[in-house]
Amino acid sequence: MNSRSLLAALSLALLLSGCALPERPVAVSPAAATRFHDAVDWSKAGDEAVETLRGYLRVDTVNPPGNETRGARYMADILDREKIPYAIVESAPGRGNLIARLDPPPGTATEAPLCLFSHIDVVTAEVEKWPKETGPLSGAIAPGGIGADKDKPYIWGRGALDMKGLGALELETMVLLKRMNVPLKRSVILLAVAGEETDSSGAQFVVDHHWDKLQCSQSVNEGGIGIKDLLVPGQTVYTISVAEKGTLWLKMTAHGEAGHGSTPAPGRAPDRLIMAIRKLKARQDEPIIHPSLYELAARVGHEHGGITGFVLTRPWLVDRLVLDQLMENPAARATLFNTVNITGFTGMKEPNVIPSEVSAIIDGRVLPGTSPEKWLEEIKKTVDDPNITFAVIDAHGGNGSPWDDPFFDALAKHAVDGRAGVVAGPALSPGYTDSLFLRNKGVHAYGFVPFEISKEELAYFHGRDERVSVENVKRGLRSLFRAVVDVSAK
Repeated sequence: MNSRSLLAALSLALLLSGCALPERPVAVSPAAATRFHDAVDWSKAGDEAVETLRGYLRVDTVNPPGNETRGARYMADILDREKIPYAIVESAPGRGNLIARLDPPPGTATEAPLCLFSHIDVVTAEVEKWPKETGPLSGAIAPGGIGADKDKPYIWGRGALDMKGLGALELETMVLLKRMNVPLKRSVILLAVAGEETDSSGAQFVVDHHWDKLQCSQSVNEGGIGIKDLLVPGQTVYTISVAEKGTLWLKMTAHGEAGHGSTPAPGRAPDRLIMAIRKLKARQDEPIIHPSLYELAARVGHEHGGITGFVLTRPWLVDRLVLDQLMENPAARATLFNTVNITGFTGMKEPNVIPSEVSAIIDGRVLPGTSPEKWLEEIKKTVDDPNITFAVIDAHGGNGSPWDDPFFDALAKHAVDGRAGVVAGPALSPGYTDSLFLRNKGVHAYGFVPFEISKEELAYFHGRDERVSVENVKRGLRSLFRAVVDVSAK
């Protein structure tokens, strides 16, 4: 965008300045809650949360195979010590799901329960590529920052960010609620499930067979996180996921005559598969903007001010001046389209043999409002080859929750916590989480990990050397506890 077009757009904007999204009032914590905010010894509680996370990271729940019952038992030992009731229900042998709860006195609840949701399993790690002292099951504390923060202490291990970090904070929040005898107007439930990293089997099992133990109206789970310099240099933006894309995982198979590799011939299966992939990659769709993008941009704009703030608070200027910038960021771009991504291949035989069938594995993601079935029809239409077939591996529609909600407001308020240059707002997640299944039950489900990281640190998710700073764990516990107290204290 050149300066002339910007000036022209701003000149027109001045004529339409009434089209700005209004600034949302800051949520106010109820008086019943504020007395507990600083009654905690946060230094001691933070140190305890750090040790809880370190121990949790040392429990091997790598999926596959999962063995999540180990992680559930680790949590259960802490719950036993605090005399917090719980149950472990297995969705399959060794695949434990933990449900713990704190209840108000019988007959006194005035609101449906709040669920603190996480998954116990973690993805695999290439152990040989991690430092020996800070391996994926070490839970070690060692320097690990970037740039000026390189000497800050970090907790290392697979799951530090995804998502034993939040699970440990939720567990410690339950402990603090119990120790402080916070009078509750609703049940607070700790829910930690198996199998999220592969097939969400734990969440589906609990929702299908143990919903009577939950029946929550609101929940917090993984999803959004605080990212430094996300839209504006010097500003941290906490994206709180209010919606997420669904999945369409496919096996796309090309069929043709087998033959000898020395003789190229038209119509062979590998060539058909390559052509199909090229067609899918060449799709030119119009972006679909979720309303949360405008709200998030407006909150960023109101906090930042100036010309940038003027632009970001006006949806039509976001469309004209900001959308191209978002399209250059792969994660942001993924929130604007239904997507297909090739993640693997099968069917290869010997180098000199052309197989009759070869397949590509497709990770498809669908925006809320588009069904997986409709997106599959679009994919078939794009490929347009009768010798290409599709098998559905897994499919779930996307969904969302409103952000005009007291719990969302509490999460956003305490993420910011009066800090300058920090803003929190709603966002659509390009991925999906187990929150999909809660939303199908009518739950207002939000994705919020109260950690603040750099764009470089995003690579730790499912990547090498996953870690989280000690500072994040301590500050994150304070933010989460205060938000939960705000909506649960009587």
